[in-house]
Amino acid sequence: MEKNNTPNVVVIGGGTGMPVLLRGLKNLPIQLTALVNVADDGGSTGRLRNDMEMPAPGDIRNVIAALSDAEPILVNLFQHRFSMGDGLSGHSLGNLFLAAMTSITGDFYTGIKEISRVLNVKGEILPIANENMILHAEMIDGTTVSGESKIPLANKKIKRVYLTPEAATPLPNALKAIAEADLVVISPGSLFTSILPNLIIPQVSQAIKDTKGKVVYVCNVMTQAGETAGFTASDHIQAICDHIGNGLVDSIVVHNESIKQTVRDVYAEENAQPVIYDTEQLIEMGLQIIEGDIIDYFDGTVRHNTNKIAKLLYSLID
Repeated sequence: MEKNNTPNVVVIGGGTGMPVLLRGLKNLPIQLTALVNVADDGGSTGRLRNDMEMPAPGDIRNVIAALSDAEPILVNLFQHRFSMGDGLSGHSLGNLFLAAMTSITGDFYTGIKEISRVLNVKGEILPIANENMILHAEMIDGTTVSGESKIPLANKKIKRVYLTPEAATPLPNALKAIAEADLVVISPGSLFTSILPNLIIPQVSQAIKDTKGKVVYVCNVMTQAGETAGFTASDHIQAICDHIGNGLVDSIVVHNESIKQTVRDVYAEENAQPVIYDTEQLIEMGLQIIEGDIIDYFDGTVRHNTNKIAKLLYSLID
């Protein structure tokens, strides 16, 4: 397929859900762009952010690993996390690599490009912004919690999330990718701390509203304590609408088979449960519903099936 005729697909997100989609999509005949959250502040990522005043590398690292076609040993090395050593314990080698390349090139985005070249990444990876951002959550009870990693630990109902600096500027290439997209995919993941930090940047949300491509949200399979406890599928969409207005999402992808009881029991211990797909409410919201058996089970957890979800998303391209 000629490059000019190859469909453009943009995936927006972060956390553990985004790489699952990307691993399948990278093998399809598309021009793929990943726009990645940089508001994470936990663990190794948080330490590097504080020490170097750089955007969060953790989600970027996972996306690089997902899209890399390098030898598996190199990808495993990139993902290796040190378990001992003064100063090294807890750090991922990939995070350190990103920090070092940022220091060498003087720019986070340039560092990502160089590492992507070294690890033979398929597609383009863009941080949603090229600056250090802090995520805050205003709770229903009026309190405010600052820091992506601290928000779910508060275990309170979230009213809204917002970023500082408020005037965070997305990369021009990110806005261009959205404008030229045939399909924009909002990935599954922690709704308030991995997904919404990308969408609440005004220029990003406006670009998504203006794009001529389809916009599809891949809904989470399970709720998350401290973020989406008790949420239905339409509640996920409503949270997006509450932050950036109606009319952003055209379609929603949902898993339509029941979750094994043994797995439900495991999640119940963490106050999580299967997301209820309230079909009538989704239809009332004007959404196209795309259903399928699109999950796998791994050690008592559920994850989207990489190949199934990729093929489903590819089928949505005109």
